[in-house]
Amino acid sequence: MAEIVVERNAPVSVPNAIETMRAAIACAAASVEPRLKFRFGFAVVPTHCYDELRLIEAAEGALDEARVEDPVVVRDLTHADLSFDRLNMMHELPLAIAGEQMFVQYQPKVHVRRQQVASAEALLRWQHPVHGLIAPADFISVAEEAGEIAALTLWTLRRVIDDQKRLRAAGYDIPLFLNISGMLLADTAFVAEACDIVSNSNAKLGFEITETAVIRDPQSAIRHLQNFAAIGVQLAIDDYGAGLSSLAYLKQLPARELKIDKMFVMQLTSSNRDPLIVRSTIDLAHALEMEVTAEGVETPSALALLSVMGCDMVQGFLISRPVAVDALIAFLRDDGHLTSGFGGKSLFVRPESIWKRA
Repeated sequence: MAEIVVERNAPVSVPNAIETMRAAIACAAASVEPRLKFRFGFAVVPTHCYDELRLIEAAEGALDEARVEDPVVVRDLTHADLSFDRLNMMHELPLAIAGEQMFVQYQPKVHVRRQQVASAEALLRWQHPVHGLIAPADFISVAEEAGEIAALTLWTLRRVIDDQKRLRAAGYDIPLFLNISGMLLADTAFVAEACDIVSNSNAKLGFEITETAVIRDPQSAIRHLQNFAAIGVQLAIDDYGAGLSSLAYLKQLPARELKIDKMFVMQLTSSNRDPLIVRSTIDLAHALEMEVTAEGVETPSALALLSVMGCDMVQGFLISRPVAVDALIAFLRDDGHLTSGFGGKSLFVRPESIWKRA
């Protein structure tokens, strides 16, 4: 029996959500061959409080939950949630940093040809005691606007260094990457403090930056990135293709990794143009002596196609969701997490003995 999985995430009103679910149930009940599975993620909000970007992100989060829990997940953004506006965030963000409301999760990146976990990306989260999990897209921009982005990034840097010590103690010595705001690339004081922290840590770290961030102040950004590279920080260009890319700046950056934005990867097997864009980006990066990471890999077919194209590393829900450091250690110990059909092979974590530090 064949199985077709239908997934949908959408910001909708309650009546529309109910009608959609009814239609799905009726379709499933009528089907015999093939069997259908339905997963829905909904975000519901009063019309007069509609915020498109926040609704879409909430719906995507609900669909993520539906993939691993109930087949239908509804997130209700109430008036109380919406009352936590940017001004309140600005006021509470320093308290959140000091009060340990922030935490870090990690999403591994797998090297396709070597069939190994190559590194992991650190993703910052804010668990508010009243309003729950605040979307990074919301509070990062607030931190930049409020002048708190340096403090937030330095807090994250120290936490990632501590977590890497735990990874090493468990026998896994992989680089951990964290995102650096473009605003900080021209901040001499931040760069000096970050370099001091890294230099004294003996940590194996990487910084992810967007190529558009360099355009704000190219001379300072490139100089500071060279300072990071000089102390052993690995540099990756994040979300490539999502903004206005400049080859003039790209060839000057001391980066060794380029990450293709997930909006191209997630449509890789259903679009005519995206495969051409991805393939040309991989060829360009290799010509510049960079490794390529594809973000947003969610299906074995996308993984197989990326392998054929020569993509070096993959990252996404097919490999692992973002997890806490303890769960990352468990992930690295269990090679079954990475087992998936892939061109007659299986992805797996290399044996622990190879990860042990000399």
